[in-house]
Amino acid sequence: MNPNAHTLWRAPQWTLAALLAVLGMLGPFSIDTYIPAFAGIASALGATPVEMQQTLSAYLFGFAFMNLFHGALADSFGRRPVVLCGIAMFTLASAGCALSQSIGQLIAFRALQGLSTGAGIVVSRAVIRDMFPPARAQQVMSQVTIYFGIAPAIAPIVGGWLFVHAGWHSIFWFLTCVGVVLWVANFRLLPETLQAEHRQPFNGPHLMRGYWQLGSSPRFVLLALASGVPFNGMFLYVLAAPAFLGEHLALAPTQFFWFFLLTISGIMGGAWLSGRLAGKIAPKRQIRHGFVIMFTVAVFNLGANLLFPVHAAWSLLPIAVFAFGWALMVPVVTLLVLDLHPERRGMASSMQAFVGSTANGIVAGILVPLVMHSTVLLAFASLLMMCVGMMAWIYLHHRWPDIGRTATPG
Repeated sequence: MNPNAHTLWRAPQWTLAALLAVLGMLGPFSIDTYIPAFAGIASALGATPVEMQQTLSAYLFGFAFMNLFHGALADSFGRRPVVLCGIAMFTLASAGCALSQSIGQLIAFRALQGLSTGAGIVVSRAVIRDMFPPARAQQVMSQVTIYFGIAPAIAPIVGGWLFVHAGWHSIFWFLTCVGVVLWVANFRLLPETLQAEHRQPFNGPHLMRGYWQLGSSPRFVLLALASGVPFNGMFLYVLAAPAFLGEHLALAPTQFFWFFLLTISGIMGGAWLSGRLAGKIAPKRQIRHGFVIMFTVAVFNLGANLLFPVHAAWSLLPIAVFAFGWALMVPVVTLLVLDLHPERRGMASSMQAFVGSTANGIVAGILVPLVMHSTVLLAFASLLMMCVGMMAWIYLHHRWPDIGRTATPG
């Protein structure tokens, strides 16, 4: 961590967590806000359901691609410039979405949004580890996850209200305004947390060595899979929300918020408990608890969908419990990733996000269209995503039993 951290931020630590959380919230907010308007946008632009799904896929693949570079840029030029440039690009892309006159234009500007929003998520993780020792970093990471959970709960409510009262264009004008506010707030408040002497050279050979060092590390790859892929066990329900909530559960767009509220409550609850457990139990035990919860509820969800007719009264709860288990373990896994190579924390955060967002893009573009019209297939896909991450962690645990036994020193 930065030895001058105590002088870089003199306000209460929860305010820094809030600022970093807002950076991380930008990504999910730009996804969930426009989901209630899917049908309206498709009708207005003459788009098919597959084309509308591509607006999600373009965003997620753009997010995945640029995630490879946000962290490397932040390691070379500092955390602050990368964040400010990312927010500026997001603001312009949001205005482009609002002005789109065809589905092709909307897909292109959504891809540009995806290219930019990863800066906040990737860099905020590196800033946390720059500023705090391990146990405190886990607590702050958990606080960030709690704040992060507020956005997807509010976003569909805001998006649904704007769509009904002002049309779909207003959703993206709203995101434009959010971008302006965030840029001003970070310009005024965000400190530069990377010490000048720790900056990495920005040139091709050095970057390639860094990518090879991380990409060829089995521990890094397995940790990235353990944190990124299980997220899709709940995220595929978010991506399939128009079909899952509208067709299967017969909910109106203005009722979608119940799904997001329960799911995000699970995330916030798991993140809160993760922070409470920081420094009290071994990280590997906390990760195991998270996977046990996710596996148990995913099996239950599949069995229930096979045996009973779907109904909103029970179908939403397993997803919320799954989210709880994921949020319980993911702050710990993220810190293990960042501490594998402390001199390349930005790049490590980038590549972790790349693995997760690539999985998100594959799920959005390929898996969701295949399974979204069957609740049984959705439940099976959710269990499958969780098992990929769980198998990665089990192998890692047996191959390197010392990892996660104790926190890495600050």
